[in-house]
Amino acid sequence: MKEPPLSSLRGSVTLHVTGPQVERFINVISEAGIVIWDVRPAEGGASLKLLLNDFYVLRPILKKTGCRMHVTGRSGLPFLMARLWKRKFFGMGILVFGIMLFMLSTMVWSIRVEGNEKIASEDILAAARQEGVYPFQWIWRLDEPDKLSKGLLAQLPGVSWIGVQRTGTSIKIQVVESKQPDIKPLLSQRHLISRTDAVVTEIYAEQGRPVVARNSRVKKGDILISGALGDEENVQYVVAKGEVKGLVWHEYNIEVPLTTTNSSYTGERKDRTYLVLGKWAIQLWGYGESPFEKSRTLTEHDPLSWRSIKLPLGLMTEKELEISETSESLTPESGFEKGIERAKKDILARYGVDSVIKSQKVLHEKKENGKVYMKVIFEVEEKISEELPIVNN
Repeated sequence: MKEPPLSSLRGSVTLHVTGPQVERFINVISEAGIVIWDVRPAEGGASLKLLLNDFYVLRPILKKTGCRMHVTGRSGLPFLMARLWKRKFFGMGILVFGIMLFMLSTMVWSIRVEGNEKIASEDILAAARQEGVYPFQWIWRLDEPDKLSKGLLAQLPGVSWIGVQRTGTSIKIQVVESKQPDIKPLLSQRHLISRTDAVVTEIYAEQGRPVVARNSRVKKGDILISGALGDEENVQYVVAKGEVKGLVWHEYNIEVPLTTTNSSYTGERKDRTYLVLGKWAIQLWGYGESPFEKSRTLTEHDPLSWRSIKLPLGLMTEKELEISETSESLTPESGFEKGIERAKKDILARYGVDSVIKSQKVLHEKKENGKVYMKVIFEVEEKISEELPIVNN
């Protein structure tokens, strides 16, 4: 016979039947309307399956035929429920875990803001909170993404479009900021004056009246481009604009050691891990003395946090990195070149990368105590103008 429908829900039993009249036993239960299936010959008898409800009516038939039965298998929902009832606390734990997992999967866990440059992410998150979008909010309580986008757009000026997208328990807020015209700074009336003694090599007055010409020698504080137009009776003050370059002399006292020591990491390291409790640290791993002759130690502290609150509990890792030191020796000529190069880089860093070093002159040079000492004057063409506000009495 075929297996009856819903046998897995109704429960089934596998029997091993033995005795002198096994065939008669099978015929009798078939005549009684009991459904059996998977009938197979077995050791000293036969093996068959039947529904759990029919199992309880077999006793009279067994007596009638003189057969014996032995249950070799049980399957179906009734037996599963019986096993779970024996382990009801375990089953309750599974049920509670499933409920908690379902509840956690229906909450917002993270909110990510993308595309904002001028508007702070904190302002966008504050506006989203007013719309009901914040961590640990129930997902089913959120409005539709289109409605959320309109609400955020109304709260945030300077935004041309906002998109809200939910993926699982994460929400992404995509922002497109509207282009604002550049606000030009308000400039006060001013002169352009020389910030140092120099010889003017180039002057360009965009606005204002140039006072000096090329090859003029100026001192610190002299007016280069005046913001006063007109004569003494009719004076109009403007914002002087322009660019003035001049030759400036810089004196450097240079000192270069002929022997230098360089340090580099070898890649070998030893870690020590500590459990931090307040001001106390308990070492967990990494015992033993340092295996390195020279090393440097870096400390990383990773405290536990809940939302924005840092708890007085965490892990601290000390990374001891092995260091290899190498010595480099320079000739006096190489030391001289290195000192000149260092001074030139300093000039470009101080006075602008568009400065041009025209010439250099060594006034004094000596070697003493393993170092090279020199005094050098550099002739540099650089921007020499600075602003001087005009104060009207």
